[in-house]
Amino acid sequence: MVGDPIRAAVVAERGEQADLLATLRPEQWDAPTLCEGWRVREVVAHTTMPFRTTAGRMVLDLARARGNVNRMADRSARRDAARLPADELLASLRDNVAHPWTPPGGGAHGALSHDVIHGLDITVGLDLDRRVPPERVAMVLAGMRPRNIAFFRTDLTGVALRATDLDWTYGTGQPVRGLAQDLLLVLCGRRLPPGKLDGEAAARFSR
Repeated sequence: MVGDPIRAAVVAERGEQADLLATLRPEQWDAPTLCEGWRVREVVAHTTMPFRTTAGRMVLDLARARGNVNRMADRSARRDAARLPADELLASLRDNVAHPWTPPGGGAHGALSHDVIHGLDITVGLDLDRRVPPERVAMVLAGMRPRNIAFFRTDLTGVALRATDLDWTYGTGQPVRGLAQDLLLVLCGRRLPPGKLDGEAAARFSR
């Protein structure tokens, strides 16, 4: 919708990711990301799957996965990453920056979260010098609900996440400090490279 700041952020995020992916060397497309078991090409296959897959195919894939959405997503990402070259995956993203897809029940905020988080899986995993605009990360964090965080099953007992670039905190206990985008990854159960976080409990969330 024109004028919707979240939808505008989705378009901007996808466009910026497409520009960055266009600069990757072939070997970087095969480099691991923060998504366990997925290289860059699997992550991009996953984020572009809604643009390339019909509703009927998704229903069939879900049935084959016995209703397990995560299993379906993993199988689909691996299948598409194996059959589609990097330039075709990139074209799928670039051609669909304004695509209206939203995850079931997630709305535009869910789409933004999906794109930002998986973009960070790539850039942080490859140690690329990209920072998502803090105001965009703030949009994602503002829409995170306890059920969203619980989905990732991250043990945050006894820690207080404190962003160093935003006025944002989460939890109580020993402070773990870092950029908001890195703390977002912590919420999502990712283990970060050393040096991204600061605090006595930071090692719990680092590789």
